[in-house]
Amino acid sequence: MTETTKPSVLFVCVHNAGRSQMAAGFLTHLAAGRIEVRSAGSAPRDQVNQVAVEAMKEVGIDISTEVPKILTIDAVRASDVCITMGCGDACPVFPGKRYLDWTLDDPAGQGIEAVRPIRDEIERRIKGLITELLPDTDTAEA
Repeated sequence: MTETTKPSVLFVCVHNAGRSQMAAGFLTHLAAGRIEVRSAGSAPRDQVNQVAVEAMKEVGIDISTEVPKILTIDAVRASDVCITMGCGDACPVFPGKRYLDWTLDDPAGQGIEAVRPIRDEIERRIKGLITELLPDTDTAEA
């Protein structure tokens, strides 16, 4: 972990408009400030996917004010865990970092019925990640 003792996580997908934004929203909400959260994309869109925004609102998380960001080396360097979601080799690799690749369907161009299962799978994985990073935390009540 970084010198702050607070773990940090970077979510990366190509457009930083769907999967990575939903993951960052869940982690921000469920970790309640105990984990530093970043998200970025290798080719970010100009806005977050509106269906992803709608799907997250259904579970009480507002990501409507988020803005897709470009992936930088500094963001990777500052993160303890880098989670990629379909961006291939776009994420730079640094020794000592933990890298995970979450294979998830892309919500781009999908309707709400198709995005809900993606959202729910992201939530499940986020709860598992919190358990790993903050082992004394009960995510069931969050």
